[in-house]
Amino acid sequence: MAFSSAISPSYSSHLSSKHFKVNRTKLSTINKIYPFSLLQRSPFLKVDFSSQWERGKSSKFSISAAVTSKVYSLDGALENTQLPKGDRWSVHKFGGTCVGTPERIGNVAEIITADQSERKLVVVSAMSKVTDMMYDLIYKAQSRDDLYITALDAVREKHKLAAVDLLDGDDLASFLSKLQDDVNNLKSMLRAIYIAGHATESFSDFVVGHGELWSAHLLSSAVRKNGVECKWMDTREVLVVNPTSSNQVDPDYLMSEERLEKWYSNNPSKTIIATGFIATTPQNIPTTLKRDGSDFSAAIMGALLKARQVTIWTDVDGVYSADPRKVSEAVILKTLSYQEAWEMSYFGANVLHPRTIVPVMQYDIPIVIKNIFNLSAPGTMICRSSGNEYEDGQKLESLVKGFATIDNVALVNVEGTGMAGVPGTASAIFSAVKDVGANVIMISQASSEHSVCFAVPEKEVKAVADVLESRFGQALSAGRLSQIAVVPNCSILAAVGQRMASTPGVSATFFTALAKANINIRAIAQGCTEYNITVVVKREDCVRALRAVHSKFYLSRTIIAVGIVGPGLIGGTLLDQLKDQTAVLKEKFNIDLRVMGITGTRTMLLSESGIDLSRWRELLSVKGEMADMNKFVHHVRGNHFIPNTVMVDCTADSDVASHYFGWLHRGIHVVTPNKRANSGPLDQYLKLRALQRQSYTHYFYEATVGAGLPIISTLRGLLETGDKILRIEGIFSGTLSYIFNNFTGSRAFSQVVKEAKEAGYTEPDPRDDLSGTDVARKVIILARESGLQLELSDIPVQSLVPEPLRSSASPEEFMQQLPQFDQQLAAQRQEAEDTEEVLRYVGVVDVVNGKGTVELQRYNKEHPFAQLSGSDNIIAFTTERYAKQPLIVRGPGAGAEVTAGGVFCDILRLASYLGAPS
Repeated sequence: MAFSSAISPSYSSHLSSKHFKVNRTKLSTINKIYPFSLLQRSPFLKVDFSSQWERGKSSKFSISAAVTSKVYSLDGALENTQLPKGDRWSVHKFGGTCVGTPERIGNVAEIITADQSERKLVVVSAMSKVTDMMYDLIYKAQSRDDLYITALDAVREKHKLAAVDLLDGDDLASFLSKLQDDVNNLKSMLRAIYIAGHATESFSDFVVGHGELWSAHLLSSAVRKNGVECKWMDTREVLVVNPTSSNQVDPDYLMSEERLEKWYSNNPSKTIIATGFIATTPQNIPTTLKRDGSDFSAAIMGALLKARQVTIWTDVDGVYSADPRKVSEAVILKTLSYQEAWEMSYFGANVLHPRTIVPVMQYDIPIVIKNIFNLSAPGTMICRSSGNEYEDGQKLESLVKGFATIDNVALVNVEGTGMAGVPGTASAIFSAVKDVGANVIMISQASSEHSVCFAVPEKEVKAVADVLESRFGQALSAGRLSQIAVVPNCSILAAVGQRMASTPGVSATFFTALAKANINIRAIAQGCTEYNITVVVKREDCVRALRAVHSKFYLSRTIIAVGIVGPGLIGGTLLDQLKDQTAVLKEKFNIDLRVMGITGTRTMLLSESGIDLSRWRELLSVKGEMADMNKFVHHVRGNHFIPNTVMVDCTADSDVASHYFGWLHRGIHVVTPNKRANSGPLDQYLKLRALQRQSYTHYFYEATVGAGLPIISTLRGLLETGDKILRIEGIFSGTLSYIFNNFTGSRAFSQVVKEAKEAGYTEPDPRDDLSGTDVARKVIILARESGLQLELSDIPVQSLVPEPLRSSASPEEFMQQLPQFDQQLAAQRQEAEDTEEVLRYVGVVDVVNGKGTVELQRYNKEHPFAQLSGSDNIIAFTTERYAKQPLIVRGPGAGAEVTAGGVFCDILRLASYLGAPS
C-alpha cells in the first residue's frame, strides 16, 4: 500500500552545493525569528548520575554531569554520505495511542514498510500513558514517596512485555539489556531527587524523555523484523532548541541542520526512526518540546529535510469542523490552510500542536492528518490555500472552516473615564498581567478607550484581579478607574476560516445564528485579517452556541427539542404525525425534531435523547411520572447539546397559556392552537407580543383561528405589504359550519347537533361551541392582529344555547332538553328560506369602526358563505386592495387532523427561522 500526498511541491531530488547554500541562507533567515539561537558547535551530552551517599562514601550526595565530545570528520564523512534533501523524503509522526500496545507498534511497522516513499523519517511518541507515568515518577520522588520505585518497575514491565511480544533473538536481548541499564540509571537519579526533594527542569526532561527512547528503539526493531533496514535516532543528538520563559522552545534551525548532516554521515539510512518530544539546548542540556511536542518535532524534521509531506498519524479521521463530542454532525475537513489550522489549534482543536505549522510553512510542505485505525479515511490536508473558490464545479467547504471552544475562562473588565486618551494604560494593564504569569487568551477594547476587556483561564483570574487592584489602587481611589470587574464561568467560541476575509456578511450570519439560539454575547474580538471571529459566552450556553453556528454554516440538521403539553386529541394526533414524518424531515430537509417530553395534567414522560414516538402512548402509561410543569420545562430546555427548544401547547387551558411569557423570556419558542393567551386580558397580550418582537424567540399560533388554514399568515402578509384592513368576516367554527350546512329542510336543530357530536365535531359539551365564545376568541385574535385593542368583553356574542339550558347539570342533560327549543331556530330558518337565504353563524371584525361582533346572519344563496359543505371554514378579507372583491380563504376548519397539521406547519416554520433550508 503506497501513501503519497495529493500535493507534491516540486523539489529537487538532489540538492547541488549551490542550491544547498541557498537553503542555508533561508535557514539563516528563519534563525532571525529566534534570536536566542547560538551558532556554536557543542559536544553531545553524556549523563552519568551517581550518588556518593549510596556508595557509602559520605552522608551527602552529589549529582554530576560528565560531558564528552564526539569528534566528526567534516572533510570526509559529509562528502562521502551527504544528506539528500527534498521530496524524496516523507516524514511520519505516530502519537502515543498509535504505539500504545505491542499490536499497535506492529501495525505502525507495517504502515512504514508499506510506504513507497524513497526515504522515510518516522517520529514516534512514547507509548500511551508513559509520559504521564514518567512525570508521576518525578512527582513521587520529589514528594519523598517510596512508591516511585514501584512506579518505575511498572514502567519497565510495560516496555518489557511489549518487547517480548514484538521481538525475539538478539533484538529482544539488546532491548531488554538497554532497558535495564536505563532503569538502573533512573533509579539512581530518582534517588537523588528523593533526597533533595526537588528536581530541576533539565533533570525532569531527561527522565521523561526515556519514554520516546524506548518506543523508538522498539519500533525500529519491529521495522527491521519486517525486512526493512533502518536506524533509530535520539533526536537529542540532532534537534537544538532554545527554551523561552513562556513554557515553549524556539528551534535553532541552522545548528540543528548541521547536527542532522553529521548524524546522517555516520548513520546513513533510507528509513530513520526518530524520537519525538525531546531535544537539547545549545549547551547540550536535555530538554523537551513541552507537552504534545512530537508533532512539533515532526514538523521541524520535515523542514530540515525539505520533505515532500509530513503525515501526522492519530486516532481520528482528520480535523473536524467542530468537536464531534459536542456537535455530532461535525464533518471532516478535506483541506485547511496553514493559517486556518494554526487558528484552530490555538483555540483548542487538539489534532495539532499549535506551533507545528510554523516550520513547514516556509517550504510549503503539506501536513496530512490520518487515522491509523481507519486507513481508508482520506484525512485532512493542511497546505497553502489555493484561493480557488470552486473545485469540480462544486463550491468548496463552508466559508467558516471550523469552530472551536475554550472552556473555563473568565473575563476581566477594566473601565473608567480616566483611561480615555491616556497613553500607556493598556500597556500597564498587560504588564501587570504578565507579572503574575497569566495567559491572556483574548482582548477586546472599545474605540472610546473607556474600557479594556480580556479573557484569562479561570484558574488564573484571582491572581490577575489582585495584581490589577494593587497596581491601580490609586486610580480606583481617585475615580480615574471605576471598576475592575471579573465575570466568571465563561467560554470562548471561535469561528475560523480564511475566506471569511473576502466575503461580506459572515459576521452577520454568525451573530444572527447566536441571537436566534438566544445566546447572549459578553465580548467580541476580530482581527483585521478576519481569519477568526471570537466571542465570549456563558459557559452553560457554550455547547448550544457551538451547535447553533455550526448548523447555520454547515447546513447540518437543525435540531429542536420539543415539549408536547396536552397529549389529548390534537396533541396525540400531532405526535402521530411527527412519528410518520420524522425520518423524511431528517433526510430531505435537515430538520431533527426530538420530542424530549410529553405532559398531561397528571402524568408526564421525559427522555434524555428523544421519545420513541412509535410507542409514546405505551411509554407514557408505563414509565410516566407525576406531572410537574417546572420540572418538565427544565428537562426539555436542559439539554445543552440541542440549541433550540419549543413548547407546543395543545391544550385549551388558560393556566398553561399563562406560562408563555416566562418561556419566551427564557428563550423557549412557543407553538400553540390554544386561544387563551391571545384572547385573554389585553395588557397580558400586549406584554407577550412586545417580548416576542424584542427578541429572536418565536411565538407561532396560526392554528388558533383557522386550524390548518393560513388565516394569521394571510392577514400578516397583507399588513406587512402595506395593505389596510377594512373588514374581516367569516365562519370561524368548523362545528357551527357543519351544523348550519346541514340544518336544512325539515331537520331539527337538536338532531343536527347530535350528529355533529357523534361525529366528533363538537367539544364534549356542545354548549362550548354553541355559546359562540370560541368564535368570539377568534374574532378578538384577528382584531388585535389588525391593530384594534379590544377586550373579549367588548365583543357582543349571540349565544345559540337557550337561556334555560345554560345551567344544565351535564352535557347529557343539555342534549336531552335541547329538542324543546327547536322551534325557535326552525322559524328563523324558514324566514331565511322564504327570501332565498341561508343561516350562517359568523364573526365580524369591523376595523373601520373599531368593533367586532359574533352573531347568526342571513346570506343569499349565491354568497360564498352559502356555498360551504361539511365543516369548512371561510374567511373574507376586505381591504383597500381587495375592496370590490374580498380575498377569501376557505377550507376544513375542524378536526384533529387539520388542527394538528396546522400546529405541525408552525413547528416547521420555526425550523426555517432557526436555520433549516427553506
